[in-house]
Amino acid sequence: MAHTRITFELPGDAFEFSTDHSDVEFRILAAFPMDDALFVALEAPTETRQDVLRYFDATPLSYDVLHTDEQSIVIQYAMGTIPPPVRAILASGTLLQFPVSLRDGWLTFALTSSHDRLSRLKAEFEKAGFTYEVISVTQSTQPTDLVTDRQREFMLAALKHGYYDTPRECSLTELAAELAVGKSTASRVLHSAEETIIKEFFAQPIE
Repeated sequence: MAHTRITFELPGDAFEFSTDHSDVEFRILAAFPMDDALFVALEAPTETRQDVLRYFDATPLSYDVLHTDEQSIVIQYAMGTIPPPVRAILASGTLLQFPVSLRDGWLTFALTSSHDRLSRLKAEFEKAGFTYEVISVTQSTQPTDLVTDRQREFMLAALKHGYYDTPRECSLTELAAELAVGKSTASRVLHSAEETIIKEFFAQPIE
């Protein structure tokens, strides 16, 4: 899997308070689509409170102040349409990791995905004409990062009981019995995990 950090410039005057406070980091804590709308939770330092509220008051966006204290203010707002950058991320099949940093009109986020999905995200950004930069791409070297918890459980049991030894110390039938599942289930889960690891091992990095 590829661990990637990407930054892209927001179009127009979106979140202009971030350019007005170019040295301040704002954070998108969460975002989720619902009924063709996008609900977002934004955290801003308290010293920018008035400018942030003034910005939302001047837009047609509906919003609520969820929390405020001496350090920060958290606002939840709803966008009537899913913005193009988010549509591009959803179309690529990648999963965004939160929080997302907003600074001086640029959003910076991290994601973990296959090289194929990262390539699709790159294509979606270029298709939409976004100005973006890939900050870093690092390759996971841990096979356990690639598999689900259940696949990891099955593979660890297989290793423990000698299923991967040469010669084998444990048959598939015996392993399935140890895991209290059917032989076909054990075979399917192991094969799926093995396929993911092998394909990732031989995958070529994106250009």
